[in-house]
Amino acid sequence: MPNFSLLDYLALFWFLGSWAVYGYVIDHSRWQHRTLSAAMRGQRRRWMHAMARRENRIVDASIMSGLQNGTAFFASTAVLAIGAAFALLNSTDRMIEVFSDLEMPTTAARQIWEVKGMGLLLIYAYAFFKFGWSYRLFNYASILMGAVPTARDVDTPEGWAAVERAAAMANDAGRHFKLGLRAFFFSIGFLGWFAGPVAFFCAATLILAVQALRQFASAPHDAVLITADQAAAMPRPFAPPQGAGKKADDRPASR
Repeated sequence: MPNFSLLDYLALFWFLGSWAVYGYVIDHSRWQHRTLSAAMRGQRRRWMHAMARRENRIVDASIMSGLQNGTAFFASTAVLAIGAAFALLNSTDRMIEVFSDLEMPTTAARQIWEVKGMGLLLIYAYAFFKFGWSYRLFNYASILMGAVPTARDVDTPEGWAAVERAAAMANDAGRHFKLGLRAFFFSIGFLGWFAGPVAFFCAATLILAVQALRQFASAPHDAVLITADQAAAMPRPFAPPQGAGKKADDRPASR
């Protein structure tokens, strides 16, 4: 059994507790409806309803293809991260030598470094599982999109049920993608443990603060929640010039 210090256990408890509490607040608490993730869930549903009223759905298919490609990229990245974690386990002695040369309060016990490497490996394995399942769900969502009746036939109970099925599948795919990204972000905080428990605590706290800020008080959060009144008050950068007529004969002659 590795001989971790009390600070190590406290920092690890803070890391795991931060991850769990953050997930509860974002996904299950009474504040979940104020998050960026919740806003995007509503936008995915609106997307499917808008898609159902379009005859030409090439744009929707392109968007879904982009989502699938992005998920596949992160799944591949997770595989590379798993390989890097295995390489870290195989080069424990070299890592101990490197950190021993630095002025950091690190413990040079081999077992402790191996446990830290295994923890990082488990985080990346969890992320890969989430990204892989998200990719599969986006495939299912694209199939359900194809099953939505055409715009002239969709206005039936069964037609709107097909729309809701596609929306629910797309939202679940997005949820698993979000969980995979969350694991990636918190793994950055976990890396602080290699520099000692104090760095681990600070890194975990910083990641928690940045993640919470993005969900509740970021520019993307405000962008998704722009209302019609706010949009009407914004200047139109491509508005027609003053005095321009609606007909070709009313327009000023060019020189």
